[in-house]
Amino acid sequence: MQYTMTDSSLSYHEFDDCLWVRCTSRGSFVNSPSLKTICEKYIARNGTAIVVDLEICPGVDSTFMGTLAGLARSLMSAGGALQIAAPTQRTRAAMESLGLDMLVELDPADAFWQKDIAERRAQLTQGNGKEIKSDNMNELDRTRHVLEAHNTLRSMNHKNNETFGYVCETLEEDLMRHEADLADKD
Repeated sequence: MQYTMTDSSLSYHEFDDCLWVRCTSRGSFVNSPSLKTICEKYIARNGTAIVVDLEICPGVDSTFMGTLAGLARSLMSAGGALQIAAPTQRTRAAMESLGLDMLVELDPADAFWQKDIAERRAQLTQGNGKEIKSDNMNELDRTRHVLEAHNTLRSMNHKNNETFGYVCETLEEDLMRHEADLADKD
């Protein structure tokens, strides 16, 4: 099955050998839910190779990186792998500082897709894609997503646990408050 779809910052195409996702703006808490949805659907169909192309992505936030880490873990448990194409030096450094380089391959020179990277990128821009909207999450679901991403990062190593502990505690408090507000409305 081959198809191409895009949202405002992500485009993707399912090739015979992988799912190729290209991020054309900052990778963030805004577009990481779409990334997760796209990739989880592919993994559910027994897909095992995902390439996230960051060539023109100016940077990524911790939620985006936590989402990548969670996806990489899912792929690893299925015998697959997540690879990152063309991260900027700053993005590479951020990923390495959090330990993502232990879960994902950062621009591997010997990757199967390196020989035809230009053709893969061109496939995304040939006008055969369908427009999709970003996930329209409500505040509660977005908080859950951000918390999940940060908990994934926390679980990777002691340093991340210290770095993101306060963030996760704050998000958990926000969730409890939102859930209590919803219960009061019912």
